[in-house]
Amino acid sequence: MGIFTRSTVSRKPNESMRLIVTTFVGVVFGFLIGLSFPKLSLTKFNISSGILTTIDIKYTEYTNSVPSGSTPLQHPIDNNRSSANATSKKIWVPSNPRGAERLPPGIVKAESDLYLRRLWGKPNEDLTSTPKYLVTFTVGYNQRKNIDAAVKKFSGNFTILLFHYDGQTTEWDEFEWSKQAIHVSVRRQTKWWYAKRFLHPDIVAPYDYIFIWDEDLGVEHFNAEEYIKLVRKHGLEISQPGLEPNKGLTWQMTKRRGDREVHKETEEKPGWCNHPHVPPCAAFVEIMAPVFSRDAWRCVWHMIQNDLVHGWGLDFALRKCVEPAHEKIGVVDAQWIVHQSVPSLGNQGESQNGKAPWQGVRERCKKEWTIFQTRFSRAERSYYKAINSTSH
Repeated sequence: MGIFTRSTVSRKPNESMRLIVTTFVGVVFGFLIGLSFPKLSLTKFNISSGILTTIDIKYTEYTNSVPSGSTPLQHPIDNNRSSANATSKKIWVPSNPRGAERLPPGIVKAESDLYLRRLWGKPNEDLTSTPKYLVTFTVGYNQRKNIDAAVKKFSGNFTILLFHYDGQTTEWDEFEWSKQAIHVSVRRQTKWWYAKRFLHPDIVAPYDYIFIWDEDLGVEHFNAEEYIKLVRKHGLEISQPGLEPNKGLTWQMTKRRGDREVHKETEEKPGWCNHPHVPPCAAFVEIMAPVFSRDAWRCVWHMIQNDLVHGWGLDFALRKCVEPAHEKIGVVDAQWIVHQSVPSLGNQGESQNGKAPWQGVRERCKKEWTIFQTRFSRAERSYYKAINSTSH
């Protein structure tokens, strides 16, 4: 034991010297190696440790969930230096849609569509066709045969959209076309209530023309493709098919004329028109079967009031959305329909104070017409008053 102890003590100075020399050589070698790498300043990333931790955790969760054989996405902080510098700058694009100013313009999609897509495959292979036109019907199941006949007048260039006011939707699958149509069901609502909420101009933007039709229209003498050709030919932004003269006419303007393709003006009862170019003598169609161009609908949609669901009064105000209105609003005589006047909407009302359901609905329609006229007149007066006050 004594010999072992003395031997250890005698070697201690030599081992200490070796340790010092080895440490010195290691420091010098490490310094030289460090000079061969570019400098990296983490402060340039400007990312807090908390965010880095969150990113690391989410990235780890993602990579653990990637199926075998798949290539995971690149880690967000593995980009090159230029990308890192770009992310440190805040984006603000005033020309983006309201609320999307913080997004790069290349990712913003301000408009959508009603095209049906698959849940599988490649997104760019989803659409085998992109219809150019949209037709909507507000329907009850009792009118299914009439709607079936109407839908068959519209080609594959049309998206079919049914608004169901009676809650029955799956029953319509007895028709093959219904399985490809779009169905929206909310009980006891009108087509203008649906239109305001489901036909926003940015949603229907892909469609050149939008048909917003009632359910009680006879279409034996109507062809949608031929109708579109005439609308384009005569430059109509807002239009409707001519109405059969002997079936429930209210206005002379919408009465079909058998000697022409289109008409844009008429003569009415004395005192009904204070100028030949204003409704109901011109610039006028009814609200039962209107057809709007994309641009005209963008204006009309904004004019529809949220609380006025029947649309009465809209027909007299449509001229505010096109210019000159007496040239761009008209009736297509060569493609005509019959208004069957089925009181289905009135039956959706409720009996109050001893009145039949349809009476309450009709009274509401008349009240809404008065309210709409008053609102529009006040809005115009307020606008011109403000303009005059700022011009002085």
